[in-house]
Amino acid sequence: MHTIFLIGDTTLAPYTGPLEAEGFDVNHLLPAAEPPTASPDAVIIDLAASAEDPLARRYLDAASTAEAPAIITLLPPAGLPVLDPANIPDDFLLTGATAEELCARVRRALYRRHGVDTRNTLKHGDLLMDLANYTVHVGGRPVELTYKEYELLRFLATNRGRVFTRETLLSKVWGYDFYGGARTVDVHIRRLRAKIEDRHTPFIETVRNVGYRFRTG
Repeated sequence: MHTIFLIGDTTLAPYTGPLEAEGFDVNHLLPAAEPPTASPDAVIIDLAASAEDPLARRYLDAASTAEAPAIITLLPPAGLPVLDPANIPDDFLLTGATAEELCARVRRALYRRHGVDTRNTLKHGDLLMDLANYTVHVGGRPVELTYKEYELLRFLATNRGRVFTRETLLSKVWGYDFYGGARTVDVHIRRLRAKIEDRHTPFIETVRNVGYRFRTG
């Protein structure tokens, strides 16, 4: 799941729901608000309300750097001259743009900036799954998974926050005709953790006496 920062006043609130419906994790930050600890993949800035906001300025001033998130600005109809030619954002829209158009611009900006098609990817922290190409990266490093390890990770990640028993995971990932026991799930979870986690970045949680879930935070 990709993280989006909306920086601006309450006029940006109507965009939150549609962006979340597209699968984005959205943080709406009012001017002068303290940013979350998470790093955004894209930042949407309402320049009419936040042109001088320190956080907005920080992202705008770094827009031309390779490590910057995708930057999209919302401009008032007469606001085109405020764009800094030294740090042009990835895209811009005029104030009042539809949520559908904003979502499309976000997807395009992420693809241009990071080469990521958000409709075919899952992102959580440093973990990135490309569902179209069956690849997994952690911190930019490719991770080799077996087919069942990948399918188990995909199932948990697409249902993050939900707890699944070992029996449910066996039926969903291995199929109803699989005759192995619940220990099969434990073994695959242990191997997955060894490949994608370290002690600072746990992705899969054990729910005692129940099963497993993919973390939400």
